[in-house]
Amino acid sequence: MTGPETKAAVAWLASAARDPRACRREWERDPRGIALLPAGRRWDVLILPGELARPALGVLTRLVDRPGPVLADSGKSRTGFFVPPGTAAHWIGTGVRGAGPDAWIAVPYPGRAAGGLRWLIPPDGSGTLNDAALLELAMHEAAGAAARGASGRGTEG
Repeated sequence: MTGPETKAAVAWLASAARDPRACRREWERDPRGIALLPAGRRWDVLILPGELARPALGVLTRLVDRPGPVLADSGKSRTGFFVPPGTAAHWIGTGVRGAGPDAWIAVPYPGRAAGGLRWLIPPDGSGTLNDAALLELAMHEAAGAAARGASGRGTEG
């Protein structure tokens, strides 16, 4: 991800900061750096455990042409799906954490890994977010597939 798309993504992400210009300047000086951005303004983030997130992302990419931004830690133990503001406050799901107002998200420069974080799907700069209902559907399908796979193990004698 380079050129105008990166600039648009940086501008979109930075627009959530209290001082968007300062955020962009900091990133432009060191694009490998990380910005700490508030959730709840432009997006919320649903943080899924890796064992659910990976298959859910696979399902989600089959449901839509281009999902919204998805961020993962380097160990892939946690993955954050950027969803519309307000989603985290209403989300109920075992093992899923929501980051909304009063929460902060560590965000690397778009398209680059930094500080143990990397974009699985970087923002496109247009403000596209993951549809919470489709994400929920993807999580259910992924969990169901995992349960079917687990129930089939160890039954052969």
